[in-house]
Amino acid sequence: MEITHLNPGTLHTNPAFSQGVLVRGAHDTLYVGGQNGTDASGAIVAGGLGPQTEQALRNVLAVLAEAGADQSNVVRMAVYVGAGQSVDEGFAASMRIWGPKPTAITVLFVAGLGRPDALVEIEATAAM
Repeated sequence: MEITHLNPGTLHTNPAFSQGVLVRGAHDTLYVGGQNGTDASGAIVAGGLGPQTEQALRNVLAVLAEAGADQSNVVRMAVYVGAGQSVDEGFAASMRIWGPKPTAITVLFVAGLGRPDALVEIEATAAM
């Protein structure tokens, strides 16, 4: 088994975590760490839940691409939304970036995220 930590150049890097972890074996599995709506400098994008969701999904797509995967490989996503936000706004943003690509999904409303200015965090698991 081979484990590769992924940190695409288009995403903010942090020595405390990897943006994704690829497990190669008989079948490869990619675990995409929780993605906030951050740009390459690590700054949260402006505009609220919709723009943050769009950017978080772009970040998920970047990690998938780094591993040679795409949306069709995603078998599960978990979406953590700050309490009080509109799930409808997040869903609309998701449709603009992710599109109608069904996968198993869990949506949770949480009191807060690791970054106080983040409104959403998205993690994914892909099989390749």
